[in-house]
Amino acid sequence: MAWREIRRAALVASFLVLGAHEASAQEVQTRAVGIPRFNPAPAGDRFFGVPSPYAAGPLTFHSAATLDYARAPLTLVRKNGDDSQILGRIVSDQLFLNLGVNLSLGNRIALSANMPFALVSRGNAAADSSFAYREPTGAALGDLRLGARIRLYGEYHDGLQIGLGGYLWIPTGSDSSYVSDRAVRGQPQLLLGGRADRFIWTLMTGPTLKSKKTRFADLMLGHEMNWGGGVGVLLTRERTLQLHVETAGGIDIENPTRETLNAEVLGGLKWRLPHAEFIEAGIAAGPGVSNGIGTPSFRGAFQLAFTPVIEAPKKDTDHDGIIDDYDACPTVFGKLNADPKKNGCPESDRDHDGIVDEVDACPDEAGRADPDPAKNGCPLRDTDKDGFFDDVDACPTEPGVASADPKKNGCPFRDKDGDGIADDVDACVDLPGVPTNDPATNGCPPDTDGDGFRDDVDACPREKGVDNTDPSKRGCPKLVVFTNSEVKILEQVQFDFAKATIRSASDELLDEVAQVLKDHQEVTKVEVQGHTDHVGPAAYNKKLSEDRAKSVMAALVKRGVDQVRVIATGYGFDKPIADNKTEPGRQINRRVQFIVIEIKPVPVTSTKQGVTPPSTRVP
Repeated sequence: MAWREIRRAALVASFLVLGAHEASAQEVQTRAVGIPRFNPAPAGDRFFGVPSPYAAGPLTFHSAATLDYARAPLTLVRKNGDDSQILGRIVSDQLFLNLGVNLSLGNRIALSANMPFALVSRGNAAADSSFAYREPTGAALGDLRLGARIRLYGEYHDGLQIGLGGYLWIPTGSDSSYVSDRAVRGQPQLLLGGRADRFIWTLMTGPTLKSKKTRFADLMLGHEMNWGGGVGVLLTRERTLQLHVETAGGIDIENPTRETLNAEVLGGLKWRLPHAEFIEAGIAAGPGVSNGIGTPSFRGAFQLAFTPVIEAPKKDTDHDGIIDDYDACPTVFGKLNADPKKNGCPESDRDHDGIVDEVDACPDEAGRADPDPAKNGCPLRDTDKDGFFDDVDACPTEPGVASADPKKNGCPFRDKDGDGIADDVDACVDLPGVPTNDPATNGCPPDTDGDGFRDDVDACPREKGVDNTDPSKRGCPKLVVFTNSEVKILEQVQFDFAKATIRSASDELLDEVAQVLKDHQEVTKVEVQGHTDHVGPAAYNKKLSEDRAKSVMAALVKRGVDQVRVIATGYGFDKPIADNKTEPGRQINRRVQFIVIEIKPVPVTSTKQGVTPPSTRVP
């Protein structure tokens, strides 16, 4: 017993045995049940089982003969826990011949009919503890299917088509071979699909409504919800070979279980015969992917159809009776002409400018010839009345000024950043700036501190600095940065070991600190702070830090800083800024800081020209 066949089984015996305890032992199952799940699409449609939304032709007849083989569509299985045992294949093989016709009316309505004949319907009589199931009696007649649909949107060759349709089954079939349930059925359908060059697709959905329910074993089978879909591609230059995949399925609406869920997949090929393209042959095969009643483990199909080729309509955009392929003026109503260059073109020249209307961009205004089709036959114009004709005006709808640059001639003076410098010569068009003789800097922000870096890219625009790959440091001093709260040094003041003696390596640093304090006279009080790590006694570190702060204060005074502006304080290891448990942290904590503790406005000075404040640097 192959697991694939067990998994495809339509009836699970554990469900039947447990659910049939009210029936008498070995009761024979006699009620009709129709298990065929394959509904061939109307002749002329694109897929084997999924209907299309179009009507194929204005008044066109199509017909098809389709052989449909289903393997093991109805199998009785006993299931005990994880084990399954096939008790019998009630229907092991079914082979149908479907004869179908389809008539398209007016390119919008299609009427169809399909008559199935069960050529083979065989299996084994199977029984469980509660039921005995009869075996098929062989060949039988199926249910006649009538169909109709109307195309609501889209033509045959369009990428999107929408239609409404439906099937009606007449119970003409026999209930002796599991081909009919003797119920009238109807299926309204919403249809979508299309063809985009080589790509084709179709979707269908709709319920199947029955005139009566059918009981099979302990299952009640009634109304269903059905669906289908397919995609494919047209191969060869003539698009006569089609490869596609499609799927169809359904589930009982009132009793949605695995035993009433049906789903199948088919991969198929259709081919229009050379020199007889109205004959189409097709083959398809695929597995069932659910366990519902009627779902086979395998299905194969072969089709031979008479279906005329529907040619794409020839376009005649201007409706002059001359198709666009041969119409030299496809958008202008014209007449036949032996000259291919004039065929389908009018010969009028309404404005009498010598340029016929079909190529005259201004047929009601006398103009002149121009190689530009958009200007040919048009007069010279100055739309914005600025004195520049539109053909040489780069801004024909905006009054402007002359320019040697053709791309700017006739365009208005523009100054995006409002600095009075025209955008076409402004090197910094988005930044207000000042005029310079250098085209590379004209209109750009100034360089206030004179360090060679424009203020818009200078991270310290009031302090002379140096270049740096870090934008946040570009244009900033190399060793010292001034803020309102601190004269921040970028390297440490170096002392002899365990002493307050300043090493000569820090002379440049202290020179720069002193210069910054001289430049910022608004700073009236700076605290030189000495700090140590936590190694050694607190009193020792307190004394060492204070001595070092005083040494630095003395060095600043020596460099010209007024002594009243500076105080020195030693904090020992009371204010660490890093982890004293690591050597890198202790090295950071051994430091000198210059903290601004008082800022006062600089007094205004009088000059002969008036009262002006001295130049001050603003951090």
